[in-house]
Amino acid sequence: MGLSSVAPSSLLVALVALVAWGGLAAARQLSRRDLVQELRRQGFAEAQLRNWVCLVEAESSRNTAAVGGPNSDGSHDYGLFQINDRYWCSHGSAGNGCQVRCEDLITDNIDRASACTKKIFSIHGFNAWNGWKSKCQGKPLPDITGF
Repeated sequence: MGLSSVAPSSLLVALVALVAWGGLAAARQLSRRDLVQELRRQGFAEAQLRNWVCLVEAESSRNTAAVGGPNSDGSHDYGLFQINDRYWCSHGSAGNGCQVRCEDLITDNIDRASACTKKIFSIHGFNAWNGWKSKCQGKPLPDITGF
């Protein structure tokens, strides 16, 4: 059967399903162990790893493709670290404080997200993340013993 005999609506449904499946394939739900190993690979300080694990679990549930929002100001947050598009990333082309596309923060490869996160942390510390303030600050941190 040729494409000319397929209804246009069927093609649209198939295309949407393919795009959606492709987007999900790019996402990765990390185990706590994998997250710790990835944070080490990215060069996060060992002394802060429990805080970073807590932050990622609070913000994105360890999902590389997490998108949060809209926030009260209409902005959205992207990726493992929930980086905000009002200040740190932009859509379509690299921009804002980290000079990165928001779309590049929601992939399996967290190199750009990690670099941006380190920049944010260097300016604001963990207080830049509401999830860390509400779920980690002054509270028991995740056990990463043996990871």
